[in-house]
Amino acid sequence: MKVFLIFVLGLLLSIDPKKVSKINSLKSEAKKAFLAGDFKTAIEKYKYLKDSLGVNEEEVGMNLANSYFRTNDTTGAFSNYQPLSLSNDAKIKSWANQQMGVMANRQGKFEEALNYFKQAIKAEPENEQARFNYEMVKKKLEEQKKQEQQQNKDQNKDNKDKKDDQKKDNKDQQNKDKQDQKKDQQNKDKKDKEQKDKEQKEKEQQQKEQEKKDQQNKDDKNKPDPSLSEKLKDMKISEEKAKMILEAMKNQEVQYLQQNRRKATKPRDRGKPDW
Repeated sequence: MKVFLIFVLGLLLSIDPKKVSKINSLKSEAKKAFLAGDFKTAIEKYKYLKDSLGVNEEEVGMNLANSYFRTNDTTGAFSNYQPLSLSNDAKIKSWANQQMGVMANRQGKFEEALNYFKQAIKAEPENEQARFNYEMVKKKLEEQKKQEQQQNKDQNKDNKDKKDDQKKDNKDQQNKDKQDQKKDQQNKDKKDKEQKDKEQKEKEQQQKEQEKKDQQNKDDKNKPDPSLSEKLKDMKISEEKAKMILEAMKNQEVQYLQQNRRKATKPRDRGKPDW
């Protein structure tokens, strides 16, 4: 007991009255600035109390975190709410978790916000604001999941429609290619037929020309020799009379040949020599 009294007495003697006065004055000024909405001044004073004067009271830390929160300084607010979320004081612990849940919700981190609100309710079941926020974010998260499922469903449908369209396009392209190939083949067949018809016509034309040429040669052969006509003219013999003379000569030649054949067929006289 004596040791304890000496320890307490030592603490009392080590406290600087001026420092205590300054701390109390700054607390008052910071609180006044906070209530007046001058959060920038409140942050400066609470920060000085905590960092420079070593005041580690949870109330100071909470007010500093709340001041950062009011100025939308998420980083400053979160860094000061974080240690308070582990406080042994149920109200402080619940409030710190609730405020971190609010910031997470604003950033669209719904699952993280839901967890903070859950911790706030667990620390202080009477925290109706935390419970309301929990239900609100839970509903929002369920809607988000439904939207994501619908989006996935729509995306799958779009992908299926795209695949179906692609298949249809491929089929249409294949049909078009077949039609083009058929058309090309038809054009080729048409050109081949035209070429064959042209070659056939040229062949027929050549054949006609050859026949005409052959007929011309034949007619030329049947025509009387001009030199012979001149000679007959000099001899004062008409072509008609010359033909009659030639015909008579042919007849005499034929008779001569027939007589020679008859002589050759008579039997040889055995009593006469062969000569």
